[in-house]
Amino acid sequence: MIEIGNAPCSWGVEFADDPRNPEWRKVLRENADAGYSGIELGPIGFMPEDPEILRPALDEFGQKLVGGVVFRPFHDPDKWDDVLDASVRTCKALAAHGAQHLVLIDSISARRAPTAGRADEAEQMDKAEWTAFRDKIAMVAKMGTLEYGLTVGIHAHAGGFMDFEPELERLLDEVDENILKICFDTGHHSYAGFDPVAFMKRHIGRISYMHFKDIDPDVKARTVANRTDFYKACGQGIFCNLGDGDVDFPAVRQVLLDAGFDGWCTVEQDCDPNGNTSPVEDAKLNRAYLKSIGFEGSESWQN
Repeated sequence: MIEIGNAPCSWGVEFADDPRNPEWRKVLRENADAGYSGIELGPIGFMPEDPEILRPALDEFGQKLVGGVVFRPFHDPDKWDDVLDASVRTCKALAAHGAQHLVLIDSISARRAPTAGRADEAEQMDKAEWTAFRDKIAMVAKMGTLEYGLTVGIHAHAGGFMDFEPELERLLDEVDENILKICFDTGHHSYAGFDPVAFMKRHIGRISYMHFKDIDPDVKARTVANRTDFYKACGQGIFCNLGDGDVDFPAVRQVLLDAGFDGWCTVEQDCDPNGNTSPVEDAKLNRAYLKSIGFEGSESWQN
């Protein structure tokens, strides 16, 4: 059965210490009001790390903790202590609530941000940089899998060093699939200039978790052409409501159906926390759209 969750980033929560963030209980309440029974942790520190505080709130709003993201600079050797600290804390928080999915994302790099969506222009790591980068990801993946019993997925992200399809496939070739799966984000794959459905068909056996995100093709074309900063692109609405962009979600659903995918798919509509949209209303519209194309509990398995 496919279950549909949502994430704090749909409320504009990207960094735990951002003063613009909504209150964490509000996110839980509005996620429930929008019809979702699953929620991601958000950046570590946004929700309480003490399970005795978070657990009653999850229960109060009928929410299951699905997973959590480590969005940190795996590419920067000077920031390894920060990466490792966030990874350990996230693992502990997820394990305390029986959550399954640990998602690893290389955060935005100044060296790569201007070429988001431009695979042919993007700077590449040299051999030594790549080896260190790969090994850090593998180390955290091994820790999450073996020490905490989590399913770990790599997530490509615009503006980082794990962005474009060839980089993702290179990493998958070099890291043991028993410790590293794929958290596949439909929107970021489109942002990078590649076909999400074609990638899914090739790698569905390694996809353990899905992030549902859609891309406004007009905003994408403009932001790529103008080399727009990722967060400014979010403010300009590059991530639109599901079904309004260029991702073929009925085809995504069919790939999952054909593979017998069983698990969580989480809506992520990254937005500006000070933007003009209403996160809860967008969450409701996204849930309604997914229902309209068959993503509704056991109905997901009907052709």
